[in-house]
Amino acid sequence: MSDTVVNAKKNAGYYAAGLVADDMVVGLGTGSTVLYTMEKLAERIQSGEINILGIPTSIQTAIRARKLGIPLTTLDEYPDVDIAIDGADQVDPAFNLIKGRGAAQTRERCLAECAKRFVVVVDGSKITQKLSGNVPVEVIPFAMTLVCERLKALGGNPNPREGAKKDGPVITDNGNIEIDCEFGDIDDPKALQTAINNLPGVVSCGIFTEFKEKTVVVVGTESGIEIL
Repeated sequence: MSDTVVNAKKNAGYYAAGLVADDMVVGLGTGSTVLYTMEKLAERIQSGEINILGIPTSIQTAIRARKLGIPLTTLDEYPDVDIAIDGADQVDPAFNLIKGRGAAQTRERCLAECAKRFVVVVDGSKITQKLSGNVPVEVIPFAMTLVCERLKALGGNPNPREGAKKDGPVITDNGNIEIDCEFGDIDDPKALQTAINNLPGVVSCGIFTEFKEKTVVVVGTESGIEIL
């Protein structure tokens, strides 16, 4: 990762951390940009500026938050979330998103649903005129073959995601299989999201179209940020 990209991610992540006020319940997303948000939140906690509770969207995020000293809770305890801060793999001009290339889109969707404000932190490479490429799909193991066949019928090319440091497919934190489905350019993200999520055996796909009214996109640059 180049210094330019690192600086852009830091700037976006740090800015988002500044949106968090004292006594907030904060949804903590998954990914490299959100890590910078957590680092800045930890600094503010340690200085006594804020006291917050975080709800992590993945085991990875929970481990990082604990190491940083961010107090954690659960969605069961706090179903009303003040702000959720998360990354995205693609963002189009209408704030349609592709998420889940970290295989955490189901929990990310739950937190976005419960949050009063959904802050998406990205670097400029994630901004696109049209969503395209791989759409992550979380599937219960029992239905993997069925779902792959149905995804093909929708025009996709599905492949179970292979683990980088293990044999076999990626298993999500929920115990399911992550499928990457190539769709090329996506002309109607909402329709495709609905079609995929309605398939028997699908837990959640990585297209997010339903949170636009409460979404703020923070785009990091090498020298600052841009708010969309």
